[in-house]
Amino acid sequence: MSSCQSLSRNGNRVEGIMRERVGGFAPSEPVVRSWTRCIEEYGLDPDVCTPPPLITSAELALRREQNADLVDCAKLEMATLYQQLGDPELAVIMTDAEGVILHLASSPEFASEVEDWGLCAGAVWNEREAGTNGMGTCLAERESIAVRQHEHFYKRYTTLTCAAAPVFDERGSIAGVLDVTSRSPLLQQHSLVLVGMSRQMIENRLLDARHTHAYRIQFHSRPEFVGTLHAGRLTVDEDGTILGANRSALMQLGFVKLEDIAGKSVTEIFNASLNEIVTRSASSSFYPVAIYCTHASSRFFVVAQEPRDLAAAEAIAPQPLAAARRPARAARPTAASCPGAARVEFGDAQIASQFELGARVIDRGVAVLVHGETGSGKEVFANALHAASKGRNGPFVAVNCASLPEHLIESELFGYRAGAFTGAQREGRRGKILQADGGTLFLDEIGDMPLGLQARLLRVLEEREVTPLGSEAVVKVDFQLVSASHRDLEELVESGQFREDLYYRLNGVMLELPPLREREDKLALIGHLLEREQNPAPRISADVRQILLDSDWPGNIRQLRNVLRTAAALCDGDALTTAHLPAWLVQREKNLHRLQPASPAPALPESDDSDEADAEAASAAPLNAILQAEREALLALLGKHRWNVSQVALALGITRNTLYRKMRRVHINT
Repeated sequence: MSSCQSLSRNGNRVEGIMRERVGGFAPSEPVVRSWTRCIEEYGLDPDVCTPPPLITSAELALRREQNADLVDCAKLEMATLYQQLGDPELAVIMTDAEGVILHLASSPEFASEVEDWGLCAGAVWNEREAGTNGMGTCLAERESIAVRQHEHFYKRYTTLTCAAAPVFDERGSIAGVLDVTSRSPLLQQHSLVLVGMSRQMIENRLLDARHTHAYRIQFHSRPEFVGTLHAGRLTVDEDGTILGANRSALMQLGFVKLEDIAGKSVTEIFNASLNEIVTRSASSSFYPVAIYCTHASSRFFVVAQEPRDLAAAEAIAPQPLAAARRPARAARPTAASCPGAARVEFGDAQIASQFELGARVIDRGVAVLVHGETGSGKEVFANALHAASKGRNGPFVAVNCASLPEHLIESELFGYRAGAFTGAQREGRRGKILQADGGTLFLDEIGDMPLGLQARLLRVLEEREVTPLGSEAVVKVDFQLVSASHRDLEELVESGQFREDLYYRLNGVMLELPPLREREDKLALIGHLLEREQNPAPRISADVRQILLDSDWPGNIRQLRNVLRTAAALCDGDALTTAHLPAWLVQREKNLHRLQPASPAPALPESDDSDEADAEAASAAPLNAILQAEREALLALLGKHRWNVSQVALALGITRNTLYRKMRRVHINT
């Protein structure tokens, strides 16, 4: 008699057999319910495993088209999550509402190994087809869930561990499931946290993507949480009618489901109209403004932004009426009064997710390591993390390890007592570490710290005690640690230039800052930097805007800021023109336009397959021999990078817009 028949006769044996499989540890209640459903409702047998069914390529293409906005909103978050987890033997997976895998991010080796098990695009992983598993059980339970190895219904999958979270759309319905499947025998708690945070990012982006015509309101009872994952989000029609809300908004306002708030007017929720909220937000330079609930004494801090469709249209061709509609800009609040995220992120999803992760862990004593190219804003990012932390009222002490002479680094960091050495100050000196007590210590360019000093720094980080030079007194110190480097510390460890134990102590969590050329919020960032140089900021002409957006900016934000500072100083009128830009920048753009079509191609979604590109090219006008050779070279490079357009653009040393123009010219569409 099969185990399925035995379990069907006596349902209370489910838990007993599961205990035996998992080595005596009691499975979670959702897993027990899942096993019961598999046995009693679906008639599955844990000893008889069949691979999950695969839908056809045509059906998969249709499902991807039907869920295009979900996949588009999820791809970046999935790639970021995969990089953050840093395990080559895992896959980050997105399914639709029926458990069909739409997209996954994984190493080619791991993807090849598990493809035979059905862990691939087009496979159906709901409970009825695959038994108890992260994706299917998450759909059935409608809540985040972890399914450890032997908790899987079928023995074939007992080497895998899953962490899954449902993704809800703007109506409160499940749009899909975000899942991390790995070979790890233990479910690491930070994996569950990261999956949940990535899910929230996807939900927020999905809300905005499906309501591009709507005004966006973010709010929270604490101003520093506006602009983070904790913020409530509302999408509002131009007449003030609420169209959508995220779950944080429902919870903060006391609603259970979207139907309870959808269709209401903003004035039924807050003691101000939509127009008043938008005007006050613009007047405060989008620093959160206080507002109260209409029928309660609850106070929130709010920021409202105009529809993305309208903002995009004005960015391309600003109209006098649009400019007149905006209220005059007020002076931007000082850095000390701004919430951390407001100074580093203006609409870029990757930076927003990295900042949210850093803000979440820094208060728990986790060391943060920020990696990014020179000039990408690592110190500003670290300062923003400090402003969002519980130690915000303490000092922020920055040390550039690359700029200090080697013989002074030790005294700069640890301080010294009076008369400790020739040339020492008479009264002695407190080192940077002691100065950071109660606040944040930021070690910039940590990869350039001499090896001899790394051992002492490690001891300080472990014991949180400092002994100044020339002194025997030990001083206790408490600080939050943020380090940064543009160099690959793992390579330095392998080459013996950096201590491995110190690297692991610094790398509690690594945050990646994208270079300026890959940021999605370049236009808003340009406006912000220009406004800091001159208030009110001059208008940016269309040709200058295109030059600034298309430049590769090898020096990143530092280079952009210097260009804008010079341009603002040279500008005598109300608009920046090409006459105010450096000649090299203008000439470079002219060279690009001479070689390629002037109009930028629209952003193309990434694809997992080059067959469609070949089919599109076959129906287009024939290419000459040179363009055909260029097309084949681009297809080979795209295939090598698994159609990751950002990576291909980086490999070629060009911007994504330039790459898209090249692709369109040689009939490559994705």
